[in-house]
Amino acid sequence: MNARGDRLGRLRAGQTEIGNHVIDEYVAGRLSRRAFLQRGALVGISASALGGVLAACSSSSSASSSTSPSASSSAAMGATIKVGITTPAAAINPITVSDQGGLDMLAQTGEYLCLSDQTLTLQPVLATSWSSNATADIWTFKIRQGVKFHDGSPLTADDVVYTYKLQTNPTGKASALSAFAGVLVPSGVQKVDDYTVAFHLSAPNGNFPYLTSSDNYTMIILPNGYDPAKWESSFIGTGPFVLKSYTEKVGASFVRNEQYWGTKAIPAGTVFTFYDTQAPSILALTSGAIDVVGQFSVTGGEQLLAGGYNVIKLKSSAHRELSMRCDQAPFTDARVRQAIALSLDRTAIVTALFKADSDLGNDSPFAPVFPSTNTSVPQRAQNIAQAKALLSAAGHPDGFSTTLTTENIQEIPQFSQIVQQSVKAIGVGMKLNIEAQPTYYGNYLFGTSDWLDATMSLVDYGHRGVPNVFLPRRCRRPTPRRAPGRGTPHTSTTPSTTSCPTNTSPRSTYPASGPSPGRSRRCCSSRPRSSTPTSTTT
Repeated sequence: MNARGDRLGRLRAGQTEIGNHVIDEYVAGRLSRRAFLQRGALVGISASALGGVLAACSSSSSASSSTSPSASSSAAMGATIKVGITTPAAAINPITVSDQGGLDMLAQTGEYLCLSDQTLTLQPVLATSWSSNATADIWTFKIRQGVKFHDGSPLTADDVVYTYKLQTNPTGKASALSAFAGVLVPSGVQKVDDYTVAFHLSAPNGNFPYLTSSDNYTMIILPNGYDPAKWESSFIGTGPFVLKSYTEKVGASFVRNEQYWGTKAIPAGTVFTFYDTQAPSILALTSGAIDVVGQFSVTGGEQLLAGGYNVIKLKSSAHRELSMRCDQAPFTDARVRQAIALSLDRTAIVTALFKADSDLGNDSPFAPVFPSTNTSVPQRAQNIAQAKALLSAAGHPDGFSTTLTTENIQEIPQFSQIVQQSVKAIGVGMKLNIEAQPTYYGNYLFGTSDWLDATMSLVDYGHRGVPNVFLPRRCRRPTPRRAPGRGTPHTSTTPSTTSCPTNTSPRSTYPASGPSPGRSRRCCSSRPRSSTPTSTTT
């Protein structure tokens, strides 16, 4: 390392994550000298440290080539869009990925058979049409012709069959198994001809096409025989962008796919910077270092909501889930689980964390946006007296101690603190274990994932167009998950949503403030071109 690098390394050692981000932006030439001094002082970098960084970067090249907010604002059509997203938690493998950052990366180059839009309607992408037989247990998809993967090979039914057999293998590690279990097995994926695939389901399912869409996040189509463990080296897909470079934990860049089968992307390219937490990404946006924040929460994002930024608010079924293991004491007793649920003031949680940008949920994945949601189910409300009585009847008159494990993303840490204070009112001492996403998710499998193994867990669930995609995660357990006090209103007409075949360990689920952030998916920018480029269809 050269002398400048040594000096900068020593200066960084005493700074916070946000402080180091400001330093990095200046060193990279994305902040002017004046902006660096202003923002550095704002985030608590001392005057001596600021001077040290300026001295280490005394050559004028870095500062003079900086891009100020006003300069980047004038970028024209065909420019490169700079985007900030959450750092992917693990290797980006289309079979196993489950975290927000990793899924964001999949969508840059990969495409699905169809796209679930904001009206909960499916739009054709790599499939041009689909239909079922009279009993809805066989679905036939016509595959789009004239599509090529980024390596030039043509898309055919063989690629679709290979991808779906891989993703539905019951002995595999596919994240999609949580949606496909009890619905589709590899032998049910059958090639009809070069551009037709038939899915023979384990049971009738009127909403099966949603499982082939962007709602089932990992279901991008891979080339026949391609090893998904190598995907991070190529990002191979059929989408409107092609991988230029990828650096783990740092960022990625993409260029427009000039051979794309559909309408060409407007940007010439995109550059993604990864951020472990929300605060540095918002600082990067406000400083002009990036053009777009892929997603942010109300908590901590107040500055972006105050005006001056284009904020896209999408009403969704995204929610936060507070879950308890039914096979681990003290949550083996339904009364204990009910007591926890009754300790929560859902209206206050929604107001504190999401302001007016949320719908109030009701302890089930049936979000207000779903037409099938039974709105006649009474809203569960806080009842401390009843919660204490239930704990006493369950043999815990003086409460008990437990640990809530969760992830450090968006407003989840603040949410966990609210839960901690809420249960304290009924005598429950709760320790918080807030982990970085790579630690929290682990290998995404029971026995290797704090997300799944913890006695209590608080996690974010992304949007889906139908409740079917959520329900198998809660029903398919050796001992069914239960929501004591009130049963989950299973109103779907398809048998697959209410079946509970064996899969993994039991857990009682409470989306504590329901599908709470019903409008929380936000993409914001400092200029009109404000949406993160993703794979879509025309």
